[in-house]
Amino acid sequence: MRILIAKSYEDMSAKAARIVAGQLYLKPDSVLGLATGSTPLGMYHELIRVHKEVGLDFAEAITFNLDEYLGLPPSNSQSYHYYMNHNFFKHINIRPGNIFIPAGMPGDVEAECCFYDRQIKEKGGINLQVLGIGVNGHIGFNEPDIKFEATTHKVKLDDETINANARFFKTIEEVPRFAISMGIKTIMHAKRVLLLASGESKGVVIYKALYEGITPTIPASILQLHQDVTVLVDEAAGSLLRRMQDE
Repeated sequence: MRILIAKSYEDMSAKAARIVAGQLYLKPDSVLGLATGSTPLGMYHELIRVHKEVGLDFAEAITFNLDEYLGLPPSNSQSYHYYMNHNFFKHINIRPGNIFIPAGMPGDVEAECCFYDRQIKEKGGINLQVLGIGVNGHIGFNEPDIKFEATTHKVKLDDETINANARFFKTIEEVPRFAISMGIKTIMHAKRVLLLASGESKGVVIYKALYEGITPTIPASILQLHQDVTVLVDEAAGSLLRRMQDE
């Protein structure tokens, strides 16, 4: 596991973009696992800049998003379909047929989950999985006490996650209570993992995930067992990690 502490959110975003760009330069048809939320937003903006100014090519890339709220159509501004298209996909030259995001309104949730995992397998597996981390330690929408052996599945969101995501909605009542998420087993099968964290609110949980025991109460802690993980945080999120490095 490599732990990198960037000087700022902007520096973290630039470094994260370089890692993703490097993956594409080495393997243009890479399968990328992508995350949403506020943390990777700067990375997407930087990748767009590199695409426009340097010619970073996404034509052969394939992407799989970690999760999607259940009950939101792709046109809803809070859906992750909308987030990805608005913040990233429409600004680069990725092929629409190479974009995979769990359906927010599937006719059969279990069938959608099985289909999603099957598509990942048929595309050869994820080469680089980008992750954020929730204040409760979740990765994707794998909440505390989730089974580590879970593949893509329906998730009931914790109150802590609902409260954290309420800032994106007009009222907390509008926040969906369920989602489809890649499971821990699906995430752990990625060949490489890039875990991002920013802000003081992530400082304690990122420390627990990396330096305390592996436990379902902190789902991200399972990454201690992955063979190729890069943890990239800004100074605010890395204050406790910095202390460990100094010691």
